[in-house]
Amino acid sequence: MLSIKRINEKDIDLCFDLDSKTTSLWSRNQWVNEFEKEYVKVYGLLLSNEIIGICVFQIILDEAQINFFVINQRFRKRGFGSYLMSYLIKSCQKQAINKLLLEVSHKNVIAENFYKKFDFYTVGIRRKYYKDGSDALLKEKDLTKNNF
Repeated sequence: MLSIKRINEKDIDLCFDLDSKTTSLWSRNQWVNEFEKEYVKVYGLLLSNEIIGICVFQIILDEAQINFFVINQRFRKRGFGSYLMSYLIKSCQKQAINKLLLEVSHKNVIAENFYKKFDFYTVGIRRKYYKDGSDALLKEKDLTKNNF
Protein backbone atom coordinates (compact mmCIF):
# COMPACT_ATOMS: atom_id res chain seq x y z
CA MET A 1 0.00 0.00 0.00
CA LEU A 2 1.28 3.47 -0.93
CA SER A 3 0.99 6.30 1.60
CA ILE A 4 2.56 9.60 2.57
CA LYS A 5 3.23 10.55 6.18
CA ARG A 6 4.91 13.36 8.05
CA ILE A 7 8.33 12.29 9.29
CA ASN A 8 9.86 13.64 12.50
CA GLU A 9 13.30 13.67 14.09
CA LYS A 10 13.00 10.08 15.33
CA ASP A 11 13.32 9.03 11.66
CA ILE A 12 16.61 10.88 11.04
CA ASP A 13 18.51 7.61 10.60
CA LEU A 14 16.01 6.42 7.96
CA CYS A 15 16.39 9.73 6.11
CA PHE A 16 20.18 9.64 6.32
CA ASP A 17 20.22 6.01 5.15
CA LEU A 18 18.07 6.73 2.07
CA ASP A 19 20.12 9.85 1.30
CA SER A 20 23.36 7.82 1.60
CA LYS A 21 22.05 5.25 -0.88
CA THR A 22 20.92 7.87 -3.41
CA THR A 23 22.24 11.42 -3.64
CA SER A 24 24.56 11.52 -0.59
CA LEU A 25 23.59 15.14 -0.22
CA TRP A 26 23.66 15.62 3.57
CA SER A 27 25.66 14.30 6.49
CA ARG A 28 23.81 12.94 9.51
CA ASN A 29 24.46 16.26 11.30
CA GLN A 30 22.91 18.15 8.39
CA TRP A 31 19.81 15.96 8.72
CA VAL A 32 19.68 16.78 12.45
CA ASN A 33 19.99 20.49 11.64
CA GLU A 34 17.25 20.30 9.02
CA PHE A 35 14.79 18.86 11.52
CA GLU A 36 15.65 21.65 13.95
CA LYS A 37 14.78 24.43 11.49
CA GLU A 38 11.58 26.31 12.03
CA TYR A 39 8.84 25.72 9.46
CA VAL A 40 10.54 22.65 7.95
CA LYS A 41 8.27 19.78 7.02
CA VAL A 42 9.46 16.32 6.03
CA TYR A 43 7.21 13.88 4.20
CA GLY A 44 8.00 10.25 3.60
CA LEU A 45 6.56 8.18 0.78
CA LEU A 46 5.91 4.69 2.10
CA LEU A 47 5.32 1.49 0.21
CA SER A 48 4.18 -1.24 2.60
CA ASN A 49 5.73 0.66 5.54
CA GLU A 50 9.13 1.06 3.79
CA ILE A 51 10.22 4.66 3.19
CA ILE A 52 10.98 4.82 -0.52
CA GLY A 53 10.96 8.60 -0.93
CA ILE A 54 11.52 11.76 1.05
CA CYS A 55 10.63 15.39 0.52
CA VAL A 56 11.95 18.11 2.81
CA PHE A 57 10.62 21.61 2.37
CA GLN A 58 10.49 24.85 4.29
CA ILE A 59 7.63 27.35 4.23
CA ILE A 60 8.46 31.03 4.44
CA LEU A 61 5.42 33.31 4.25
CA ASP A 62 3.69 32.41 0.96
CA GLU A 63 6.60 30.44 -0.56
CA ALA A 64 7.95 26.93 -0.04
CA GLN A 65 11.52 25.86 -0.72
CA ILE A 66 12.17 22.19 -1.51
CA ASN A 67 15.46 21.40 0.24
CA PHE A 68 15.55 17.68 -0.53
CA PHE A 69 13.56 15.39 -2.82
CA VAL A 70 14.53 11.80 -3.57
CA ILE A 71 13.07 8.44 -4.47
CA ASN A 72 14.94 5.21 -3.73
CA GLN A 73 16.68 4.13 -6.96
CA ARG A 74 14.94 0.74 -6.91
CA PHE A 75 11.58 2.52 -7.23
CA ARG A 76 12.34 5.18 -9.81
CA LYS A 77 10.57 5.51 -13.15
CA ARG A 78 7.40 3.95 -11.69
CA GLY A 79 5.45 7.11 -10.89
CA PHE A 80 6.35 7.33 -7.20
CA GLY A 81 8.19 10.64 -7.57
CA SER A 82 5.23 12.12 -9.44
CA TYR A 83 2.91 10.88 -6.72
CA LEU A 84 4.99 12.58 -4.01
CA MET A 85 5.43 15.81 -5.99
CA SER A 86 1.70 16.01 -6.75
CA TYR A 87 0.96 15.55 -3.06
CA LEU A 88 3.42 18.33 -2.16
CA ILE A 89 1.94 20.73 -4.72
CA LYS A 90 -1.62 20.11 -3.55
CA SER A 91 -0.57 20.44 0.09
CA CYS A 92 1.11 23.78 -0.62
CA GLN A 93 -1.90 25.06 -2.55
CA LYS A 94 -4.17 24.20 0.40
CA GLN A 95 -1.86 26.28 2.60
CA ALA A 96 -2.09 29.29 0.22
CA ILE A 97 1.54 28.92 -0.89
CA ASN A 98 2.05 30.91 -4.10
CA LYS A 99 5.50 29.67 -5.19
CA LEU A 100 7.45 26.47 -4.91
CA LEU A 101 11.23 26.86 -5.22
CA LEU A 102 14.13 24.42 -5.56
CA GLU A 103 17.62 24.08 -6.91
CA VAL A 104 19.09 21.28 -8.98
CA SER A 105 22.50 20.61 -10.51
CA HIS A 106 22.65 21.42 -14.21
CA LYS A 107 24.27 17.97 -14.59
CA ASN A 108 21.18 16.21 -13.19
CA VAL A 109 19.24 16.02 -16.46
CA ILE A 110 16.84 13.37 -15.15
CA ALA A 111 15.79 15.57 -12.20
CA GLU A 112 15.59 18.64 -14.41
CA ASN A 113 13.24 16.82 -16.81
CA PHE A 114 11.19 15.60 -13.86
CA TYR A 115 10.73 19.15 -12.54
CA LYS A 116 9.95 20.43 -16.03
CA LYS A 117 7.04 17.97 -16.13
CA PHE A 118 5.58 19.89 -13.18
CA ASP A 119 6.13 23.29 -14.86
CA PHE A 120 9.14 24.38 -12.85
CA TYR A 121 11.18 26.90 -14.82
CA THR A 122 14.71 28.23 -14.34
CA VAL A 123 14.85 31.67 -12.74
CA GLY A 124 18.57 31.85 -11.93
CA ILE A 125 21.91 30.07 -11.79
CA ARG A 126 24.45 29.72 -8.99
CA ARG A 127 27.76 29.14 -10.76
CA LYS A 128 30.01 26.36 -9.43
CA TYR A 129 27.68 25.88 -6.45
CA TYR A 130 28.14 22.15 -5.83
CA LYS A 131 31.24 20.31 -4.57
CA ASP A 132 31.85 18.87 -8.05
CA GLY A 133 31.91 22.38 -9.55
CA SER A 134 28.52 22.09 -11.24
CA ASP A 135 26.07 24.97 -11.39
CA ALA A 136 22.85 25.05 -9.40
CA LEU A 137 19.78 25.88 -11.45
CA LEU A 138 17.26 27.81 -9.38
CA LYS A 139 13.77 26.62 -10.28
CA GLU A 140 10.36 28.03 -9.52
CA LYS A 141 6.77 26.91 -9.93
CA ASP A 142 3.82 29.29 -9.76
CA LEU A 143 1.18 27.63 -7.60
CA THR A 144 -1.49 30.23 -8.30
CA LYS A 145 -2.10 28.43 -11.61
CA ASN A 146 -3.44 24.88 -11.62
CA ASN A 147 -0.97 23.75 -14.28
CA PHE A 148 0.28 20.30 -13.39
